[in-house]
Amino acid sequence: MQLVQLDDWRQFMKEGDDYLNTALRAAAKRREVFTAEVLYNLAAMAIEKHLMALLMFHGDLADNHTMRDLIHSTERHLSLEPSLKERLLFLDAFQEICDQESYRRTSPDEAELAVVLQTAEEIQNFVVAVLGCKAKG
Repeated sequence: MQLVQLDDWRQFMKEGDDYLNTALRAAAKRREVFTAEVLYNLAAMAIEKHLMALLMFHGDLADNHTMRDLIHSTERHLSLEPSLKERLLFLDAFQEICDQESYRRTSPDEAELAVVLQTAEEIQNFVVAVLGCKAKG
C-alpha cells in the first residue's frame, strides 16, 4: 500500500522546533519562570510535534499521543534505537493523564530534566535527518 503525505507536516515540524527552542532557551535563561514541569511539557510537545511531522510525511497518524503510542506508530515506518525508545518511555513515567482513576503527574528533577531535553533534541535531529529538512533555530 502506498501512503500519501498528509498536508501540514511541515507546520508540525515548525511547531516542534518552536516548542523545543523555547524549552532550551528557557532552561538556560529563565528558570525562575519556567519550572521543571513546564520545561518537561514543552519538551514533550516538541517530541510529539516532531514525531507527528514524521508520521504525516509518511501518510500516517499516531494511534494516540503517549510516548509509547508515538514509538509504536513511528516504528511502523522506521526503527528507533533501543536507548532512544527507553528514554521516550521514561518520559511517560511523569504523567498518567489518560485515565481519571490513575491520573497523576510528577515533575522531573534536574538530572531527569536534562535527559528529557536531550531526548527532545535527539528526536528533532532524527526527524530532520529522515525528512531532509532543517530545524529552525
